Amino acid sequence: MDAVTPPGADHQTMQPGNGLPAAPPARAPATADPKRIAPRSPRAALEPERIPAPSRYSRRARHPLVIAGNFIVTILLVVGVVAAAATAIGKQRFEAPGPLDRERVVNIPRGGVRDIADALQREGVIDQPWLFIAGVLAMKAKDELKYGEYVFPKQASLHQVVDTLVEGKVVQYQLTLPEGLTSDQIIARLMENDVLTGALKDPPREGTLLPESYKFTRGTTRDQLVQRMQQAQKRVLHEVWERRVADLPVKTPEQLVTLASIIEKETGRADERTRVAAVFINRIKQRMKLQSDPTIIYGLVGGKGTLGRPIQRNEIDQATPYNTYVIEGLPPGPIANPGRAALEAAANPSRTRELYFVADGSGGHVFAETLDQHQRNVAKLRLIEQQQRQQQQAPGVDPAIAPTAAAVPPVVAPAVAPVPTPPARATKKKQ
Repeated sequence: MDAVTPPGADHQTMQPGNGLPAAPPARAPATADPKRIAPRSPRAALEPERIPAPSRYSRRARHPLVIAGNFIVTILLVVGVVAAAATAIGKQRFEAPGPLDRERVVNIPRGGVRDIADALQREGVIDQPWLFIAGVLAMKAKDELKYGEYVFPKQASLHQVVDTLVEGKVVQYQLTLPEGLTSDQIIARLMENDVLTGALKDPPREGTLLPESYKFTRGTTRDQLVQRMQQAQKRVLHEVWERRVADLPVKTPEQLVTLASIIEKETGRADERTRVAAVFINRIKQRMKLQSDPTIIYGLVGGKGTLGRPIQRNEIDQATPYNTYVIEGLPPGPIANPGRAALEAAANPSRTRELYFVADGSGGHVFAETLDQHQRNVAKLRLIEQQQRQQQQAPGVDPAIAPTAAAVPPVVAPAVAPVPTPPARATKKKQ
């Protein structure tokens, strides 16, 4: 052993020969070995491991208000989920096709939502009244449902049914009244209509109703429809009267209606109305009697209908308040309800000197300024009528295809009667 080596020193730390201590050797890097667990005794290994006891709830978590709040939140969540599911299912059924197997007209009565649902279920339009009521409430349409008569399409969904009742698109009926009917004839048509209801309180005066097509719903009263006709006539008469010619010898709107009613009964052709109006205007200006055949008929039947036969010779001279072969000027009132076209013709007649007209045998008329021209026209009409009668009486002629009285109007008076000097005309339509 070297004398200078300290006791207990590692001899490998000293370098031989120089007496100086050597540098310590480099220490190997530490390894990342996991910490070793000391082995337990066999007895300790057999004992179960101890699990730490769970921590106890705080006093706040166990408070009754907290417990009640948690319960309420849970209930609300459950209710919300159920309501969302019910809403989704209800909406699907609300939009689904309905049970109606064909298009159907249903009369919805006055009443509440329940009454409407019952009516729809009875008619087979819906099969889930409770869902219909729920849908109405959800759409906030309870006060917007309208009663009336509706057309529901095949398999209409509940949504479509509600929309239809809210929009109020009820079934529309139409009544068309042709020009030239008397007020009694119009009333008869109103009474025959089974969609209208109620009786007429006051019969309308002659000439106060405007012939036109009128739409109405089931349950409309006859008085309501008559009021609409009267209002329409007043409106049209005011418009026409404001546009009349300046030198018209008719002084009041009521007289214009009377003249228009005569024109309406004399011709139904649009191209003749103003010429027929001119004939009567020219006669009024020259103080000639109007001598209109329809005024004879109205004086005889009083507006109850047509005469049903040709005018007899003795009836031409029969004095009635309306017979313009006897009275001067216009009759005391209209003899029918004229339409707009006849009113406009009376207010704006043609500028002619014609004083006569007679049927031409084909549904129209020929006009004349002098009596000689008029008599020649009458003679032509008599010849046409004679030829047509001979054709109808000829053997082998089928009466079904022979000219009828509709094509050739019958003469006003029998052939043996003398032809009057006024516009001797054939019986016109609408008499």
